[in-house]
Amino acid sequence: MIMEILIERLIYASRWLLAPIYLGMSVALMALAVKFFQELYHFIPAILAMEDTQLILKLLTFIDLTLVGSLTIIVMFSGYDNFVSRLDIAEGTEKLSWLGTHDYGSLKMKVASSIVAISSIHLLKVFMNVEHIANDKLLWYMLMHITFVLSAFLMGYLETIKAKQ
Repeated sequence: MIMEILIERLIYASRWLLAPIYLGMSVALMALAVKFFQELYHFIPAILAMEDTQLILKLLTFIDLTLVGSLTIIVMFSGYDNFVSRLDIAEGTEKLSWLGTHDYGSLKMKVASSIVAISSIHLLKVFMNVEHIANDKLLWYMLMHITFVLSAFLMGYLETIKAKQ
């Protein structure tokens, strides 16, 4: 009995091993911000000389980076809140409206839908540059995207079935 209690407490306390990982995600978010502003720094002087297609491709890159950053925030906050400890936000401090509302299932759906959105943007970038891409690579891009879409759809469908039970 005592051994069981000790093991259960140790297992429960091990959730704190995730805390440094979520902290590391904030460092990764800073790296993403550096990359975003590096791209912006190179983009601004070249705006007037860019063709429409290049401008759109660059804007899609910014959207892509922003979506990855948003996904990182969602995973970081929701994951910490769900698996490590509730976030204690001081009274009077602005609180994100969705914070504390995502359980594991909704977190999975957010991640899946974000991956589909990121994949869609990447595929659009590929299509806008299709004359420079081999047909077999194009096929692989499309198959990967379809796989992401079907996976997200099936995950959503399974969550709906689970919610009805």
